[in-house]
Amino acid sequence: MTPAAAEQEQEALSPDELRDAWPALSAEERAEGLKLLPRDTAEDLFFSITPREQVELIFALPQAEQRSWLRGLAPDDAADLVQEAPTAHRDRLLSMLDDQTRREVTALLAYREDHAGGLMNPRFARLRPEMTVDEAVTYLRRQTRQSVEMTYYAYVLDSQQRLLGVVSFRELIAARGDRRISEVMKTEVRTVDEEVDQENVARLFRETGLMAIPVVDAEKRMKGVVTVDDIVEVVSEEATEDIQKLGGSESLGEPYLKIALARMIKKRAGWLAALFLGEMLTATAMGYFEHEIDKAVVLALFVPLIISSGGNSGSQATSLVIRAMALGEVRLRDWFRVIRREIAAGLALGSILGAIGLMRIFIWQGFFNTYGRHWLLVGLTVALSLIGVVTFGTLAGSLLPFVLRRLGFDPASASAPFVATLVDVTGLVIYFTTAATILRGTLL
Repeated sequence: MTPAAAEQEQEALSPDELRDAWPALSAEERAEGLKLLPRDTAEDLFFSITPREQVELIFALPQAEQRSWLRGLAPDDAADLVQEAPTAHRDRLLSMLDDQTRREVTALLAYREDHAGGLMNPRFARLRPEMTVDEAVTYLRRQTRQSVEMTYYAYVLDSQQRLLGVVSFRELIAARGDRRISEVMKTEVRTVDEEVDQENVARLFRETGLMAIPVVDAEKRMKGVVTVDDIVEVVSEEATEDIQKLGGSESLGEPYLKIALARMIKKRAGWLAALFLGEMLTATAMGYFEHEIDKAVVLALFVPLIISSGGNSGSQATSLVIRAMALGEVRLRDWFRVIRREIAAGLALGSILGAIGLMRIFIWQGFFNTYGRHWLLVGLTVALSLIGVVTFGTLAGSLLPFVLRRLGFDPASASAPFVATLVDVTGLVIYFTTAATILRGTLL
């Protein structure tokens, strides 16, 4: 083996090794690793990473190589990359594209990135209704060589680019060669408007099971196609954003290890401060019932139990309703049906927890005589309070997402910590009001 061959073998890097090490590598190290891969393997890796990683990698490559990597992207992917780039560098990236792709990318950048128009690929398989099947197959082969987004369907357009129908490649292959496209196409086509939000696009994919959905404008002219591959990353981003909001934080908008510490603190501090101010109301409520606590110290033992149960039930309810809204299972008009279900669920769950709490007091009283001679009234107070607090928690947790949606806010902003804080204060009021009613004349 020659020294050059030995050195080349030593430097060989498998795609799996590079993928495993990818998160820990800097942009310069990623660029060096990409050079060690065969070109086709390197392209597969480049196309699979996120637009943010792509733009970092592009800038880490020598300027002579940047153009070839950028031109390998489909127009919609190139638009995503340009959007992730700093504003000062976008014109330079656009100048690297060929004239046709630059026009297509510029048109895509005019749409909001979270709308169907910003997700679509303007290159799709298009046919005319008067074509024969044989002519269509020949034409599609030529389109494939022109880097058209070939998925599973060809779209039939008139001279004004209005969508007339759709035909799958399988139907084309199975049809007689002399039949007209107008005879084999399906005229009932599910479409989305170019201004439709990406969440609604994802929902349509889930409902229909289609691999691609055409995007049309107000005049029903076809502008492009959104494929299921395009929507996968969108779904992941939406889920990440909702989870971060449910945790009581703003959406980071960047990978956890990439975002600057100061920016992450800023995004978390606002919600945390608001929750802290809300919890101050809990201390206020405790101070209001200080007289009752002084007379019956045993009541203070169950405060954490009461308020945590209400907060947990509210967090459960708000998480379930937000997820149902995201999946399209629940709409604004369903609010009363949801409230009825949650009241029933809250009463049942509160009764279960109340029974457990009463059993716990019974056992501890039997073994340790912890709660004195009025232990049964204390147990009844705890049990009834749990029913009230859990029911209120589920009611508040399920209603808050509807209120936010009606006001035009993201329902995911109804974070679990926010609901828990709200229920904490109310739980104390319910608990001590119940105690004052049941224990009057005995402990109070």
